[in-house]
Amino acid sequence: EVALTRNDLQVIAEEWAGRSPAWVKAEQAGQVFALGDTVKNAEEGWWVPAYVIEGDRDRGIEPSAPELRQVEDLKRYPQVFRDPESPDKGRFLNSPSGWTSETVNSQKLKAYGLNELYTNFRSGSGAAMDAEITSAIRRGQPVLFYYWNPTPLMGRYKLVRLQEPPFDANAWATLTDASNPNPQGSQSLPAKLSIGVSKAFRDGYPDLVRAFEQVDLPIQRLN
Repeated sequence: EVALTRNDLQVIAEEWAGRSPAWVKAEQAGQVFALGDTVKNAEEGWWVPAYVIEGDRDRGIEPSAPELRQVEDLKRYPQVFRDPESPDKGRFLNSPSGWTSETVNSQKLKAYGLNELYTNFRSGSGAAMDAEITSAIRRGQPVLFYYWNPTPLMGRYKLVRLQEPPFDANAWATLTDASNPNPQGSQSLPAKLSIGVSKAFRDGYPDLVRAFEQVDLPIQRLN
């Protein structure tokens, strides 16, 4: 996003417009633009495999957290998601460090009163994160993790998103600010996936801009 602001990059094919402070600042300054609504109904949040709540008779898996519906319920289930390195706590699988969502999730753990009950575990990369989630699901183990769509993981497995308080703009501001000592719980900013372009690109290629504004990709097929 910073490179787009400087026109070192001219196009970001999947921009979650409005999520990061870098984008918001650049957009307000007229340095970057979000074109179109490329993928509708995308979402992000905290997820568990459906068998954690429902069980899976075909695989011989009993439900380990049958009353888990919302993040507040996680206070009752840290031992279900036990961290092998800190067995007295559960493990929450966060985004890798440096992602905007990593800051948001870390603040959410505090906001929901879960930071003393769950280890805030960060994988070294997106690929490592995927590998840990996939390994747990293949073994039928409980796993609690942040994720989003469109992604292959969402198309491949039956997952359940945990409910959070409705989106609140003031609360969201406390979640995106890692230095805020009193974050407030909220669903993440409603997703708007667009094609991000620099000002120079927008000004110089009007035909491509009009084409980009019409892109509409079906989320289920992408998953």
